[in-house]
Amino acid sequence: MFYYLSLFKDDISFLNIFSYLTFRTGAAIVTAFLLSLLLGPALVRKLRSYKIQQIEREYGPASHLSKNGTPTMGGLLILVTLLVSVLLWARLDSAYIGLMLFTTVSLAFAGILDDYTKLVKKNPEGMSSRVKLAIQLFTAVVVVGYLALNPPNGQYATSLIIPYVSKAFVDLSVFYFAFSMLVIVGSSNATNLTDGLDGLASGCMVFAAATYGVFAYVAGNVNFAEYLKIIYVPGAGEITVFMGALIGACLGFLWFNAYPASVFMGDTSSLFLGGVLGTAALIVKQELLLPIAGGIFVLETLSVMLQMGYFKLTHGKRLFKMAPIHHHFELSGVPEPKVIVRFWVMGAMLMLLALASLKIR
Repeated sequence: MFYYLSLFKDDISFLNIFSYLTFRTGAAIVTAFLLSLLLGPALVRKLRSYKIQQIEREYGPASHLSKNGTPTMGGLLILVTLLVSVLLWARLDSAYIGLMLFTTVSLAFAGILDDYTKLVKKNPEGMSSRVKLAIQLFTAVVVVGYLALNPPNGQYATSLIIPYVSKAFVDLSVFYFAFSMLVIVGSSNATNLTDGLDGLASGCMVFAAATYGVFAYVAGNVNFAEYLKIIYVPGAGEITVFMGALIGACLGFLWFNAYPASVFMGDTSSLFLGGVLGTAALIVKQELLLPIAGGIFVLETLSVMLQMGYFKLTHGKRLFKMAPIHHHFELSGVPEPKVIVRFWVMGAMLMLLALASLKIR
């Protein structure tokens, strides 16, 4: 919204500042963060009054039983502050912003429906996994369908850029579209699995979002893209503003979600956080960097897959004490706060590793 004030810069030169991506990104971070601090206490009180509270299931770590009664569905705070900040600071005529907003709202609907089923309808299993997957697939089909008709860069519409290698591409042809859907659905579920400790998912998301904010900025600038030998994507710079709003929203939520958490995220935002990250990766044509920038989410998902596979192959034996792997470390005697901070440190290192690909190629 504020971007359009720059259209009057000829009359009031100061208004030109609203045209700068860097200014609007910084403003989006601050706006989402401050809104979180303003709205957070009231939301926590409201969730508590409605008795929308965490209920640990019997197969969770025993130490988590003390968290029963903590309000959940706090992801509403991330959702609201993100949307408000994006609407205020991003260009609303950007197709990519529209696509990111669609992904956010669509997957947030799935998360809210799942949390509502668990917490209000008192069904601990949540909504049907088929319904959840159907919404995720619908979201992926719309996003991938739009990008197929309007590719970010027509020359590389079905190609993947190989990180850390100069001018190396792999053309997947028609298989690229199935791969793209897997990116969105997989990212959504991976973030959902990571949301198991106080501040773990929101903290790690800050680093992953920052990574793709940088890539969106340079991919949207023809000079930077050419110099850094990455795919130029006209208009991708606006994704930087969205990622800034996401960072601010996650940091604001972390204020209340840090150990010991006053409120939990729930599926309300954990599903869409991964989905928008995957969508951003597709838009800026840096799909293969996602397992690096979002390496914590990948690690958590792989630990669940390995646990399930090993359990079936060995007829009941476990590879980890509990999956996802953050629970394994807890049950191995590592205090929860230490597990969280160490995962944040790993997330920061993975961010730097991903950003290093801008020069190592």
